[in-house]
Amino acid sequence: MNEGDNGVLTVTELTAGIKTLLEEAFPYVSVYGEISNYKRHSSGHAYFSLKDDRSQLRCVMWRSANRKLTFEPEDGMEVLARGALSVYDVQGQYQLVAQQLKPVGAGVLQAAFERLKAKLEKEGLFREEHKQALPSFPERVGVVTSASGAAIRDIIQVLRRRAPWVSIILRPAPVQGEGAAAEIAAAIEEMNDYGEVDVLIVGRGGGSVEDLWAFNEEAVVRAVYQSRIPVVSAVGHETDYTLTDFAADLRAPTPSGAAEIVVRDLRELKDRSEAVLRRLCGSMTGYLDRSRQRVVTALTSYGLRRPVDQIGQYAQFTDELTRRLADRCFHDHETRVQLVGGLAGRLQALSPLSVLERGYAVCQRASDGRIVRDADELSVDDRVNVRLRKGEAFCRVEHLHDGAEPTEPAARGKRREEAPATFGLFDESNTTETA
Repeated sequence: MNEGDNGVLTVTELTAGIKTLLEEAFPYVSVYGEISNYKRHSSGHAYFSLKDDRSQLRCVMWRSANRKLTFEPEDGMEVLARGALSVYDVQGQYQLVAQQLKPVGAGVLQAAFERLKAKLEKEGLFREEHKQALPSFPERVGVVTSASGAAIRDIIQVLRRRAPWVSIILRPAPVQGEGAAAEIAAAIEEMNDYGEVDVLIVGRGGGSVEDLWAFNEEAVVRAVYQSRIPVVSAVGHETDYTLTDFAADLRAPTPSGAAEIVVRDLRELKDRSEAVLRRLCGSMTGYLDRSRQRVVTALTSYGLRRPVDQIGQYAQFTDELTRRLADRCFHDHETRVQLVGGLAGRLQALSPLSVLERGYAVCQRASDGRIVRDADELSVDDRVNVRLRKGEAFCRVEHLHDGAEPTEPAARGKRREEAPATFGLFDESNTTETA
């Protein structure tokens, strides 16, 4: 800053001097206050003020820092802003260039928790149908947690005690602080790319809400949801619930509890194997006893002690059955003979021959063999066959009478006038008229 001869400075010179002094005096500060007039510009930069009951500080947060936020700032939210003081030359105003912004207070964190939970729940990340079943007997267990924390020691101790044959593959990751969420999410994705573990434990030991906050961040929750390997969430103590717990396939109350869930206890398996072996031995013993009893029963049976008598009884029984069968066949034959006889009698009564037996005759016209039922069906000189009880007569019609009144030969036509019709027998071999 160069002063003129009279000590007068330009506005730009004074502002530049103040800017230099301010930036050197406050290169990095942490400021607590309430957000006011928060606006996110289309460029991605955010502008707001921090205020308390007496003062107000203008703040700007560039897009590069703003996109790292895990919550959406709002007016009235109490936050802790970290950054450097600077001067905006154009307006001559000093401002805080915020690099980090964190909500302060359990109420604020809880509000952020509820908002993100509602968002992810609406997308279906917590639905039961997306849960994967844990393998019954995993051979490799993957663990994503801090390599130096108590959680990994507890997990290893429980797994070694319960299932010493299981391999443990650790992917260390920071579990709190800046960048922890991204590291945890990357570790889960790497485990899936590796693909050699059967189940995955993701978590850490207990701590404050702020300490566990990485497991409430969206990146971790989505990584757990998208994992093809079944994930057991093991964050904090039993009373600590995070969004990772909702997205995981199973929530464990503690890291030690997660280790107990993913593997079967060696002693439990031994007890169950011994119980199965006892039941198997009992079943085999019972089967052998029953088989032995059946053999003893068979050896002491009447058939094996006196087989000849047994055969004789069966032979006698066979003879009895044969006699019954013969009687039944004879009875059936007699019944059927009587039935046939009755039917034959009925047929005989209905037979035309029976009618002839009573003295009736059947007259057929010789020209076409048609049965003659009425005198009108005949003419004088027609030839007819008359069937009698015994034999046939071949006749010629000489005279017709319709049964009502005697027919005069003159009314029957010329032939009847010439030769009055008579009805008599004739010899077929001799066709000469007999009258």
